[in-house]
Amino acid sequence: MMNRWHVMKRLLPLLTGLVLLLSACGREDLSTLNPQGPVAEKQLDLMKLSIGIMALVVVVVFAICIYVLIRFRRRSGDKSIPKQVEGNHTLEIIWTVIPLVLLLILGVPTIKDVFGLAKDYSKDKNAVQVRVTAHQYWWEFEYTGYGIKTAQELVVPTDKTISFELVGADVKHSFWIPAIGGKMDTNPGVTNRMYLEFPKEGVFRGKCAELCGPSHALMDFKAKAVSPASFDRWVAAMKAPAVMPADAEIAEKFTSQCLTCHAVGENGGNSAPNLTGVGSRQTIGGILYNDTTSVEKNIHDWVTDPQKYKSGAMMPKAVENDLTQEQVSAIAKYLAEYKLDY
Repeated sequence: MMNRWHVMKRLLPLLTGLVLLLSACGREDLSTLNPQGPVAEKQLDLMKLSIGIMALVVVVVFAICIYVLIRFRRRSGDKSIPKQVEGNHTLEIIWTVIPLVLLLILGVPTIKDVFGLAKDYSKDKNAVQVRVTAHQYWWEFEYTGYGIKTAQELVVPTDKTISFELVGADVKHSFWIPAIGGKMDTNPGVTNRMYLEFPKEGVFRGKCAELCGPSHALMDFKAKAVSPASFDRWVAAMKAPAVMPADAEIAEKFTSQCLTCHAVGENGGNSAPNLTGVGSRQTIGGILYNDTTSVEKNIHDWVTDPQKYKSGAMMPKAVENDLTQEQVSAIAKYLAEYKLDY
């Protein structure tokens, strides 16, 4: 017993240090404890209420246990049998009523908010309708009321409720913007619905919250909340005629090798991320962050070898698409300059 105590005395400082160290891990924009929208705020309030009730129960139970251990401990020389309280109706009523009261305090607001947050806005003419399709390992956003599609960057206005229709294209994923609201699964063959509200402008990080393969942790997207006027300009820019490469040879190569899967504007396929305005996005592939000088390099690196950055990505390497390094550089330059001004 003493040996165990000596081991614990050595481990305790180490464990305490680890707790303090790990408590600082994580990102502010991925924290549900830093809500940036009304949905996330309601969910945080429920978390606070449930944690508060649980903490109260733990404190009271421990206090009673400590009191009983001290107050009713066996004294030296005392051989008597303690007074038995079995069948005490008062105690039985008390410890039955208290949990019921606590359940009511927790249950009523939980049910109210859960049903409130499940409201269906799919028929609301004032809501922006977005069909979210989760792929390995990227996100497709279709604005059904506007007739446009984009990928990896969800652009929404701040003055509207955003109604989401969620589906999975291959395996089970989960749509989650931690600072704005809770997650919802995307299942193949099943449609789930949720809504979110973005009260202020900003960029919020989104994640896949369901293990879906080797690059699950890299299945990121950005939710960009903009003013209503900016959103209208973005919609107009997305609907504008596609800008193709000026060089005829590169345009032909881009069309034959890239647009069989991808799309720009009205041209191309829909089995891979839409590239309209990709040069103005914050990331390439959801994980290579752009700045004023790195967009072209990020696109070049991604096109050259996507699997280097996302294991299991469906996009083949440049050499498998019969693209030379000169052609890759020209395509990267074209896409980097393909920006939407909104």
